[in-house]
Amino acid sequence: MTRLTIRKPDDWHLHLRDGAMLAAVLPFTARHFGRAIIMPNLVPPVLTTADAEAYRARITAALPLAEGAPAFTPLMTCYLTDATDPDDLERGFRSGAFTAVKLYPAHATTNSAAGVSDIDAVFAVLERMEEIGMPLLMHGEDVGHEVDVFDRERVFIDRTLVPLLQRFPGLRMVLEHLSTAEAVEVVRNAAPQLAGTITPQHLIETRTDLLGAGLRPDLYCMPVVKTARDRAALREAATSGEPCFFLGTDSAPHEVRRKYAHVCSAGVFNAPVAIESYAQVFEEDGALDRLEAFALRTAAERGYYHARTRAVDRAGARHGRRRGGEHHALSRRRKHPVACDGVIGSILPRETGEGNRASQPSKCCRRRFGCVQAGGGKRGAYAARFFAWIRLRLSKHSAICTALRAAPLRRLSDTHHSVSPFSTVASSRMRLI
Repeated sequence: MTRLTIRKPDDWHLHLRDGAMLAAVLPFTARHFGRAIIMPNLVPPVLTTADAEAYRARITAALPLAEGAPAFTPLMTCYLTDATDPDDLERGFRSGAFTAVKLYPAHATTNSAAGVSDIDAVFAVLERMEEIGMPLLMHGEDVGHEVDVFDRERVFIDRTLVPLLQRFPGLRMVLEHLSTAEAVEVVRNAAPQLAGTITPQHLIETRTDLLGAGLRPDLYCMPVVKTARDRAALREAATSGEPCFFLGTDSAPHEVRRKYAHVCSAGVFNAPVAIESYAQVFEEDGALDRLEAFALRTAAERGYYHARTRAVDRAGARHGRRRGGEHHALSRRRKHPVACDGVIGSILPRETGEGNRASQPSKCCRRRFGCVQAGGGKRGAYAARFFAWIRLRLSKHSAICTALRAAPLRRLSDTHHSVSPFSTVASSRMRLI
């Protein structure tokens, strides 16, 4: 076993939701990350300084209170609309309630109906943001009916992003969850004014994984994963060490009934395994020495969010996380699947007309859990132990797990879904210890 010690990373794009969902998913991010940019697309959304302060208070109240629990700082964002008040926005930014503004094109993704319908309508807000140094975070997709779903990011770049860069040269911008080679090139050419976050799913999956053997709801997010060429460009950018590219998981949990609905919700809940997934990618590309910069330094030290780099005490690296100077120790183990203090959406049961049953793990999950996908023998035993362990870990989250506790274990069928191209790399795994 070998060890890699890095400073505890930050997540520069995170969805925590609210209520019972917030309480259920927050511990996974708080354990693995020191800070996170919190997305504002709630129902109703975070529109004002008062909304941000109230949401931050709910997040803080949901944090684990036990002695030795990891420190975690939520950084709040404002949901930009055609009617956003520049004065309230400035007050919130100067008081520390807001860290950034999030631009959702109307109807682009989950809870974005109240987003911006006319970019010209928010120019006064963008001018104020440019004056006070407040960054703009963008969901970069044009969702016009005539735009193909795989071209939305490219069209947004041409129609919206490039004109904004020209009109507001002093406005710091972040194009979030990059998904195409074209987006990588635009960020690279426009840096340092423009930066980009990259998710683990866009570094690992392609649209063939999403659609090639039947639609996989667990891999469905916006923007959708693209081609192998796009994935290669994203991996090159993430592992390059360039400061304009940094970590943003876009972890986005959904209730199972919505994730497996006839029209399923967009979002991948990756918080329990996000840093391991990034580490696996960096290891495969021979760039583990650049993981810490991608996960922490590039965004904080380059001032994209006006968030200072946290002080780090490297002594005691063998003990995991510590307050006042937190870090992570990663280990590579042979032979065994990754352990994860979390749950991937596809592992939760879904209700059918004939009762509950455990659903197939997604390929993203199977990549992390190399022995879960098989149907019998030693691998089937691993699967049974894994599902039992998930029930134990989530038993306290009654709002999400009522159906889970009642669901019977079943062996995963030996179908084409059980055959993963990632099974051949199960001998090399990264996990948090």
